[in-house]
Amino acid sequence: MFPAQALAEAMVRRGWRVKLSTDARGARYAGGFPHVVKVEEVASATFARGGLLAKGLAPLRIGGGVMAAVGQFLRDRPAVVVGFGGYPSIPALAAATLLRLPRMIHEQNGVLGKVNTAFARRVQAVACGTWPTDLPEGVEGWHTGNPVRASVLERAGAPYIPPGDYPMSLLVIGGSQGARILSDVVPEAIAGLPEELRGNVRVAHQARAEDLDRVTRAYAEAGILADVQPFFADIPRRLSEAQLVISRSGASSVADISIIGRPSILIPFAAATGDHQSANARGLVEAEAAILIPESALDPETLRLHMTAVLTQPKAAQQMARNALAHGRPDATERLVEVVEHLARKETT
Repeated sequence: MFPAQALAEAMVRRGWRVKLSTDARGARYAGGFPHVVKVEEVASATFARGGLLAKGLAPLRIGGGVMAAVGQFLRDRPAVVVGFGGYPSIPALAAATLLRLPRMIHEQNGVLGKVNTAFARRVQAVACGTWPTDLPEGVEGWHTGNPVRASVLERAGAPYIPPGDYPMSLLVIGGSQGARILSDVVPEAIAGLPEELRGNVRVAHQARAEDLDRVTRAYAEAGILADVQPFFADIPRRLSEAQLVISRSGASSVADISIIGRPSILIPFAAATGDHQSANARGLVEAEAAILIPESALDPETLRLHMTAVLTQPKAAQQMARNALAHGRPDATERLVEVVEHLARKETT
């Protein structure tokens, strides 16, 4: 929902009238949208959840949602319809296709989700948050980037202090819930660092609530100063202060790391649909801004070797930070606006 919200905010500022078309579940996450954005609920469904009855009724719910969206669009014709993936976007995109309205999709990840894949050849533009993005043959993408929070943009390009013989910050993040494998591996890897490095490392580690005690204990037993929490409300600040980031490679995390500009070690979530987290990491890895360790290859020794390489080579770490920054798209929202207005102009000419 965040890219949709960022686009809505920008379009409202430019004088556009914006509506959000989503299902009841999506509407619960629309509280951050500008108050002038009208939320229109339409039915939708997924085949991926529920029992046989729910899956059997899914086509009927989707069909009803499409007809409702068609009625809404006939009463108040949109200049452009933008889909952001997921099953709640099906009715609006299908209705726009039936009515031949200008339409586009935005994909956060480096691999299209199922819904965006279904519509990729039926829209006039595919905006890509991650670059490169794996697209169906014959489909071209617009590299817009992924919009990020204002608190991240405030620290875009914050000066990077390379590793050295002084306290160094290491940030460990694993998505909104933390990642158990990082809690299993990272403390042991840090404990195995050379003594002169280990004594300088200060860790901020996001861990699941059920892992807090054991992770905190592991750091304490190794004599490592660590702040272990299930959620950090100040991730942008911690990113800007970090000498090294160890992270999953969700689209938002990769965007944040790129825009602030920090060296990273990325461990893609192996069970991500279509292995999209590996695709998300690809751009930073190819730019020599990040090191990728597949989850299957992650162990304390491997991680320790890569951490040591970054933290003992300040010039290389500084270059990784520059490369990450060069890969970022702090103007992602503006780029999305450009695509929307380009489609609107084409419709009126």
